[in-house]
Amino acid sequence: MDITFLGHACFLLNDGTCKVLTDPFLTGNGLAAVSAEEAEADYIFVTHGHGDHVGDSIEISRRTGAPVCCTVDLAAGVFSPAGVETVVGNLGGWIPLPFGKTKIFQALHGSGVPGCLSCGFIFEMGGRKIYHAGDTGLMADMALLADEEIDVALLPIGDLYTMGPDDALRAVKMIRPKLVIPMHYDTFPAICQNPDAFAAAVEAAGFSAKVLRPGESLTI
Repeated sequence: MDITFLGHACFLLNDGTCKVLTDPFLTGNGLAAVSAEEAEADYIFVTHGHGDHVGDSIEISRRTGAPVCCTVDLAAGVFSPAGVETVVGNLGGWIPLPFGKTKIFQALHGSGVPGCLSCGFIFEMGGRKIYHAGDTGLMADMALLADEEIDVALLPIGDLYTMGPDDALRAVKMIRPKLVIPMHYDTFPAICQNPDAFAAAVEAAGFSAKVLRPGESLTI
């Protein structure tokens, strides 16, 4: 199971048979590791409707044929009008997929689309559980994730629009994942952070962390 960080909140999850791309904000992202024309995907997951998460989803879907997976309302507001194939669910539900299944988990954040809820995802893939938190503030619901036995938690640390490093560390203590990878930082001046300092704080709290630079991969 390979996890590749492509920048901001965009990851490529690859279990050797299926490629899952999350929040592909590539065009206009100076830290993106690949261009929209180079991105590969069998499925595209989008957490909410802000431009730095919808990103190049429509263009990549049209080029690759990968459906966009998201909440019902986000599909109705953004993706179905664009004519791309969607796979939909809603908060609390599992979506069965060829690589395994994905649970849509709540996020505390605006959606960018009227009437729509933002979310995160729990991926069961390649015998692992990976939690992509999306854009979220700290919330008590994260304690529910301890029972999920998360292998890898992808958590925002940028502050201002999402959790900052201190709240992300509190989230780690609630989620209790085997490994934490920070995301959603440094893309813009307003969310510049020190991911290595965050990783050190996670380690000091008794958990494991790994900082991936855009383009770097980790095999779990």
